[in-house]
Amino acid sequence: MSVGTHVSANHDPSFWAAVDSHVLRYGGSFEHAIIERAKGSYVYDADGKPILDFTSGQMSALLGHSHPRIVETVRRQIGELDHLFSGMLSRPVVELARRLGSLAPGLEKVMLLSTGAESNEAAIRLAKLVTGRHEVVAFSKSWHGMTGAAVSATYSTNRHGYGPATVGSFAIPAPNPYRPRFFLPDGSLDWQTELDDAFTLVDAQSSGSLAAFIAEPILSAGGIIDLPEGYLAALQRKCRERGMLLILDEAQTGIGRTGTMFAFQRDGVTPDILTLSKTLGAGLPLAAMITSAELEAKAHDRGFVFYTTHVSDPLPAAVGLSVLDVVEEDGLVDRARIAGAKLKQGLLALQQRFDCIGDVRGRGMMVGLEIVTDRQSKTPDHAISTLIAEAAAARGLSMNIVKLPAMGAVFRIAPPLTISDAEIEEGLSIIASSIEAATG
Repeated sequence: MSVGTHVSANHDPSFWAAVDSHVLRYGGSFEHAIIERAKGSYVYDADGKPILDFTSGQMSALLGHSHPRIVETVRRQIGELDHLFSGMLSRPVVELARRLGSLAPGLEKVMLLSTGAESNEAAIRLAKLVTGRHEVVAFSKSWHGMTGAAVSATYSTNRHGYGPATVGSFAIPAPNPYRPRFFLPDGSLDWQTELDDAFTLVDAQSSGSLAAFIAEPILSAGGIIDLPEGYLAALQRKCRERGMLLILDEAQTGIGRTGTMFAFQRDGVTPDILTLSKTLGAGLPLAAMITSAELEAKAHDRGFVFYTTHVSDPLPAAVGLSVLDVVEEDGLVDRARIAGAKLKQGLLALQQRFDCIGDVRGRGMMVGLEIVTDRQSKTPDHAISTLIAEAAAARGLSMNIVKLPAMGAVFRIAPPLTISDAEIEEGLSIIASSIEAATG
């Protein structure tokens, strides 16, 4: 080896040989870096290179990485009480249930679980039991999980080759203001007509057993599609007319990310069932299914069972309490709104500079940046977006590009709520130089 030649520790042959031999591939490709540690808004690779995390890990690390309060809680709780028989209750579990059940009037009863898919399974199962029906409707660009009923209500990933979905699974188009299917006279999206048309088709296909509609207030894997104001209320009316329950999946939007504690609060709509995950545990596996006392009583009377190994585990519950404490004490809901406005303004300024940016959309600290071949056709440009992502990674910025052809070339930008203004500016600067490199 010549003098001065540097061999990156990320190229460790034994590590990648073990990956090739033993790590099952589960979607997409792995980034060619070995991540050794993370702190705050950064993760660090084997060379010690800082990588600014603009997606909060898997859209989950709401408080950044290794937040001192979370570290302290985990260290304390693991030495006192971590896991119990599922029929036993502990103080962290009951206190977190109390706190969550006090955040939105009409949603008082809480079940603590591990993952978003699990909470959606519980929600759909409860909805079927209390309605006595089995049909579930979701958006055509939805993502609700990779298990049973949840994956049957997920339409933004490949469904081919896995056999039949759960009987009674229906989808309607997600309202997309950037690519409207129905138009008002001014050319903007006529979402009410689109919704009416969609439910005409649902009614035509239903066997009369509609149980629930499950929706994300902002469809994330679908390309950061923010449901227009008024849409959720209209959707709830459609559900009420048919005796359906409305389930809102706030895995990514919950706990302040959009500038309100829950995204549905902007619209003045309370769902029948709310599911939380990702942000609730700030990166650790914690989820919740929350519903009204009335529906919980009806489900209990009918013998509701959702008995899992890690239901009501005390360790993640203690973490959830610390997350709520930090969000409240540090004013992070307001911070999401203020910092999110700064982030969005910066991206809109980049849109003025670069023709490949077709749209900037989202709410609070959850913003989508769509890359197109040209603004007239709005054709997603997957080739350029891949080059932008690669250039950003080389410059020390991690951004999540939706790599599903049907979903468009959309970067999902969702930094931790603890990110500083300087770090936001750093990320915007790297995005600009990455676009220049990819399009130059």
